[in-house]
Parts: sequence; structure tokens; C-alpha cells
Amino acid sequence: MSTDGAIALPGDHQLTTKEQSRLKAGAVGLFGVLFMALANAAPITAMTGNVPIAIAYGNGIYAPAGYVVATIVLTLFTIGFVSMARYITTTGAFYGFISHGLGQIWGMAAGFLATLAYVVFEGSLVGILAYFANDAINTWFGIDVNWLLIAIIFIVLVGVLGYFDISIAAKLLGFFLVCEVILLAALALSVLFHGGGPDGLMASSVNPLNAFNSLPEGGGLTPPVMIGDPSAPIVAGAAALGLFFAFWSWIGFETTAVYGEESKNPRKIVPQATLFAVVALGLFYSFVSWMVIAGNGANAAIDKSATNSIAVFTDLAAANLGGAWVVNLYLFLIVSGSFACTLAFHNAASRYLYAIGREVPALSGNLGATHDTHKSPHVASIIQTIITIVLTIGFYLLTPDGSTVLQGGYIFEYGLLALLGTLAILIVMAICSVAVIWYFWVKKVHKGNVFTTLIAPVAGFLGMVYVIYLLISNIAFAGGGAAGSLFFTLIPAMVVITFALGLIFALWLKAKQPATYAEIGRTVLEEAHERV
Repeated sequence: MSTDGAIALPGDHQLTTKEQSRLKAGAVGLFGVLFMALANAAPITAMTGNVPIAIAYGNGIYAPAGYVVATIVLTLFTIGFVSMARYITTTGAFYGFISHGLGQIWGMAAGFLATLAYVVFEGSLVGILAYFANDAINTWFGIDVNWLLIAIIFIVLVGVLGYFDISIAAKLLGFFLVCEVILLAALALSVLFHGGGPDGLMASSVNPLNAFNSLPEGGGLTPPVMIGDPSAPIVAGAAALGLFFAFWSWIGFETTAVYGEESKNPRKIVPQATLFAVVALGLFYSFVSWMVIAGNGANAAIDKSATNSIAVFTDLAAANLGGAWVVNLYLFLIVSGSFACTLAFHNAASRYLYAIGREVPALSGNLGATHDTHKSPHVASIIQTIITIVLTIGFYLLTPDGSTVLQGGYIFEYGLLALLGTLAILIVMAICSVAVIWYFWVKKVHKGNVFTTLIAPVAGFLGMVYVIYLLISNIAFAGGGAAGSLFFTLIPAMVVITFALGLIFALWLKAKQPATYAEIGRTVLEEAHERV
């Protein structure tokens, strides 16, 4: 029994250096954890890559309202999430939290699903990174570099950085993050100070009630927006797609918990960094997307989003912030920001692979091992690098016209892997909300605050379930140009099979290796664990 009345759970295991290798404790502070979480969300990549899609194919000029709705839902989820983080610190994050709340079987199944999500997220980001880098090199030097070559170079560089001390990655991510936030903030503020564009500030764009309005055919404007040929108006969109890309823009904020074991004061740092990341990103995303639409005006925002998505931002930057040099800076920061995001997801995926590996005896000496010097999950990092290379080569070779960066890198690798990963992680988040309620109110491991451990998780769960419903209901639309592919068709099956494999594996361990089963999700950092 702990001093606050906590009940020790059967099989709980406090990590010690004698028992197994561990990550480097105290390697990063509040800002390091925060920078890595925000880099996962990658503001400039999220805005430049996702906002135009939401505008052209989702909720049109009401795309910012989708970000407001996402802010509300994710904040409610996070309030419950950090309630668990105050008592449990584990690099498995969702895997560990759900294991403590709902038991080892649900924990392992959710752990498999979360691992799938983070593993494919790196591949997704490599696709858009290659797309942005190819565009930048073309703009600067007039050279069309093969996107697979660009992708492989970045994957190897990410793998090298992931192999070493986490503090190196934190410093690099922090620098890029500050630069891209400054540029986006300057762009948004320039529109605000100018009083908007041709249609003013368009305050209705941030009304959350408008988030559920789909873009009508022709953009819903008079006269209708046309793409090139006047006989080809903007096609109708789906509000669900706009909401999906709003939520996808945040994915990665929850990785603050992944770095808990490597932070200096996890019980304090992880909750602070997570809540700040969610609220700060929500306000920032809503404001920037609103100002970009207002700066371009309704017609131009929809037209450019459908025809030349990067121009939605770069044209506005050139007009408001000083010409061609700003465009070149923007292009550079899109590439560096996407690289930072790729590195952050690589680190998160490696730690999920490591978290599961260290609790399975057959894997504890390899996948669950840490480097003798750097204390990084180096084996997991290498495996994650190999998986990403295989995925990227697969999309390049197996996609129709996959050698074209727009088709192979952006539409297929970025779009389909983002769809797969986001669907998986939203399901895990919904399960985690239930785990919070179970942990505090059914198992009563700790005394919970009614709002933070019951009301907020229930609201967060309902919000997640609704977004999952919208996504599944509109999944064919969400697939866009890749909707007819075999990979797209298999996305729901991949999610179900991965979850089922986790369940089966946990049940097998329970029957055949009960001692190992008892340790599932129970390896936690001693300093933050409820003491017996």
C-alpha cells in the first residue's frame, strides 16, 4: 500500500538496472520533451500538408473550425491521459497505461496497434518529406531528383540520429521547431494586421459549429470556383475528411509520455508538456489556418488548395513578408520541419518496439536492449529504419506511376500510411480513455478527481468514437486518388488483424508463460511508480 492509499497491482514490476538495460534517465528536461512532442506534430508540415487538403476536399473555408473541434476533443482526452501519467511512467505510454487500467490482454492488443501506428507514421512522413524536398530542389536548382533517392538519404540520416543519445535529437528538433513556428506566426500576424484579405477576416471560419459543413460542389461560392476549364468546378468535399486531417495534424503530441523514462522529472514534466502541447497546438493551428484562408480570400483559398497547395502559404508569404527570399526560407523550413517530424516519429516508434521487446524474454536481449554508451534503443531503431526503407521502396515500385513523387510519395505513401496510422491511434486513444476511468473508478488504484478522471475521459472517448465513425463512413473519400488500391482496401483489415494478434499473443502468454504475462505493461520507472 502506498502513502496515498494506492493499491499495488499484481505483476507490477519496478525497473532496476540489475534486471535489464534501461533508457538514459534524466537525458531531457521539460523543453526537450516538449520540443520532441511538438516536432512530432510538426506545425509547418501539418499546416502546409493538411490544411489545403481540408479546404479543397473537406469542410472548405471552415477548415479552421475543424481545428477548434479537434482542440476541444483532444484537450478533454489529454486531461485524463495526464492523470495516468502522474502515477505511471513508462516508455510504452498507451501500452503501459491501458495495461494498468484494463489489464494485460487489452494492453498488449493496444500496444500492437499503437506500435503499428508509430511504425507507419515514419514512412508516411518520409513520403511528404521527399515530396517537399523534390519541390524545393526543383525550385532552387531546376533539378528533378528521384524521390526514392531523397527518401533513402533522409531515412538513413534519421536512423543514425535515432541510434545515438536522445538529447542530440532533442536539440536538433528544438532548433527547427522554433524557426518554423516563428515563420508561421509572422505570416498569420501579417494577415491579422492587414485586416484579412479580399473577404476580410472571415470570422465564421472558426465557428466550431461550421466544422461539420461539407464543401459544396463549386466551393459553395458565387460564382463557383473553377479549376482551369470552366466546365470543371471544384468537386464537393466531406466534412469528415476535414476533421480527419485536423486530428492527424496533432498526432504525436501524446509521445510526451514515451519520453518519460528519459526525462528529469517525469511526474511533473510529462503532464505539463502534454497539456501545453495540446492547447498550444490547438490555438496555433486554428489561428494560422484561419489567417491563411482569410489572407487568400475564400475563392483563392479553395482554388489554390485544389491546384497548387503549397502556394496557399508561399504566395501569401511572398506578398506579406517580403518577396522571394521568404518563399525560399519557407521551402527550406518545410523540408527541415518534415525531417524533424520524421525523426520524432522514428524515436517514438523505436521506443514502442523497445517497450514491448523488453518484456518478452526471447526479445529482451535484442529488441528490448539499449546501447551500452548512449542508452538508446539502438536495435529497435535499426529495425524501425529497415521497416521504413522497405515500405518506401514498396510504394515506389508497386504504386502505379510510383516513380512520380506526387503519386508515389505524396498521394500513396504519405496519404495511405497517414490514414492507416491515424485510424489505429484514434482507436487506441479511445481505449485509453476507458482505461483511465477503469483505473481510477473501477480498480480504484488511486482516488480520482471527478472531472479529470471521469467526466473528461468520457467526453474524450465519445469525441474519439465520433471521429472514428466519421472516418470509417467516409473512408473511400479519404483515400482520394489512392482509394482504388489494394493497400487502401486492406487498411481496415490491417487494423483489425493487428489488434487481434495482440489479443492472441497476450492470451498465449497467459496460458503458456504466466510469469511473462504478468509483466505485460508493468515495467515502469521506479521513481514515478506507486511504491509498495
